[in-house]
Amino acid sequence: MRHLMSPLDFSVEELDKLLDLANDIEKYPEKYAHACAGKKLATCFYEPSTRTRLSFEAAMLNLGGSVLGFHSGDSSSASKGESVSDTIRVISCYADICAMRHPKEGAALVASSKSSIPVINAGDGGHQHPTQTLTDLLTIRSLKGRLDNITIGLCGDLKFGRTVHSLINALIRYENVKFVLISPEELRIPDYIREDVLKANNIEYVEMEHLEDAMPELDVLYMTRVQRERFFNEEDYIRLKDFYILTKSKMELAKDDMLVLHPLPRVNEISVEVDDDPRAAYFKQAQYGVYVRMALILTLLGIEV
Repeated sequence: MRHLMSPLDFSVEELDKLLDLANDIEKYPEKYAHACAGKKLATCFYEPSTRTRLSFEAAMLNLGGSVLGFHSGDSSSASKGESVSDTIRVISCYADICAMRHPKEGAALVASSKSSIPVINAGDGGHQHPTQTLTDLLTIRSLKGRLDNITIGLCGDLKFGRTVHSLINALIRYENVKFVLISPEELRIPDYIREDVLKANNIEYVEMEHLEDAMPELDVLYMTRVQRERFFNEEDYIRLKDFYILTKSKMELAKDDMLVLHPLPRVNEISVEVDDDPRAAYFKQAQYGVYVRMALILTLLGIEV
């Protein structure tokens, strides 16, 4: 039995196989329509979510399976003091696979150590968000045709952004990937990412504060929101929330084939006028999230079609 806690749980070869499966699901959805008949997915979401939770549910329903679960800690026995370990033991009696989101780093890992069914980390605090990373990799590979030889700009909240941390960890395994890290000083990437991931692996990166300076050289721009829920005080959030806003005029500085990605939800960091730009791929990205989660469910359940 396998779990998914981090993008690094899959080798590059396994990732390629997973992404190939996701592409096949996109092309031939009817082939997979009954692959999980009789199987149940439990969605244990202790934090609010739209895309991640609904895309997991859509993925399982598209595979012919069924879904049960809860959408906030308040609506589960966690509100009565039940531990994650006890919750997953109970969930294991009801479902075949579980997707878990939790505000505390490492919660999904604790659950996986006590679970008798595969557990998928659907986001743990500011730490990891591996299925968003799989979605990002599938989107880049499908639309750019490659995951190597790219310059990717990561912009916004690089300190608390778990999607950014997971994506950096995943992309360093591909050849000639250069990172441009765009953030205010207060929201720079954590030291452990800079030292233990980028520098330790001799990965080329630059840090800068102005988005306009980075735009001309980017193949991919990954925008993120400043996350109100990660801040300790409202003043810091208000000061930084509109630090970056991607506009039509800024897009004129970019390459004709640059992709704009965003894990969503967006607040103000991408102007709605950018939505009509053919380079804006964030809603396609959300669709790719369903395909990759379908592929992941099949892989962890060991179902071959």
